[in-house]
Amino acid sequence: MKIVVLDGAVLNPGDLSWQGLYEIAPTVVYDRTSEEAIEERAAAAEIILTNKTRLSAVTLKNLPKLRYIGVLATGYDVVDIAAARSLGITVTNIPAYGTASVAQFVFALLLELCSHVGLHSQAVRAGAWSHEEWSFWKTPLIELSGKTLGLVGFGRIGRQVGQIAVALQMRVIATSRTRAETPTWPAFRWCQLEELLAEADVVSLHCPLLPETRGIINATTLSCLKPQVFLINTARGALVVEQDLADALNTGRLAGAAMDVLSVEPPSPDNPLLQAKNCLITPHMAWATKEARTRLMDVAISNVAAFLAGRAQNVVG
Repeated sequence: MKIVVLDGAVLNPGDLSWQGLYEIAPTVVYDRTSEEAIEERAAAAEIILTNKTRLSAVTLKNLPKLRYIGVLATGYDVVDIAAARSLGITVTNIPAYGTASVAQFVFALLLELCSHVGLHSQAVRAGAWSHEEWSFWKTPLIELSGKTLGLVGFGRIGRQVGQIAVALQMRVIATSRTRAETPTWPAFRWCQLEELLAEADVVSLHCPLLPETRGIINATTLSCLKPQVFLINTARGALVVEQDLADALNTGRLAGAAMDVLSVEPPSPDNPLLQAKNCLITPHMAWATKEARTRLMDVAISNVAAFLAGRAQNVVG
């Protein structure tokens, strides 16, 4: 039995421990693995763990000993699931580990758009306050109380975001492909996407990337938004047509956006959002608190142990 971790540095840059895997079976952890090196490194492995290293049908067919793939994330599109199924390879993921961290980050982004804390801190450190009155502000400041938050997608993270919004005295509207029971929150209601876009002061994306959601934010849907709207995306970059969003920001059609995900990561220098007006971009870090990564590690190890015990959990596909 051999376990190979193809890209361990994504989950564990050095502040966590792989000891739980070492106790299960001989384990080799690589910080990163190129596509060309996968087959050589994993040739003897029965178990592979991967985060962003893609495992194609061709690669899987060339790994005859492989019995199990543990995806170190919630999304599992890095694995050709149909090919894995046909080869009898079990694939698992890590659901729900980052709910609190991602929801918290949504509001870190939103509050920066509203209050521009970083900008004002830099201005003070540069000496601006020394030449002003007892108070000054370089941008309009926005209060969230009474504003409407529109959630596109209402799973675990969307609901957590909604609960925080209620605590800030925001109204919450949501649309989802699969509606669960109606929450008992005050000032909440379901609506269709078109209605949500027309009413919301803030739109936050929390839906999965599917054929029907790819490019859901585009020139047409952006035209439905009020000019003062903020758009937040901590879900998947390809939900947004980036050129259309950049055009809306640069023409003042949209007040601002904050993106923790992009369609291609890392982005190419010509990504239009890198130069767009009032667009915050962070490097896909909403999930990455130490607390969330610790939960992810614990579930990943538990998934491997459960598979070897004959009771696989968190199986996808």
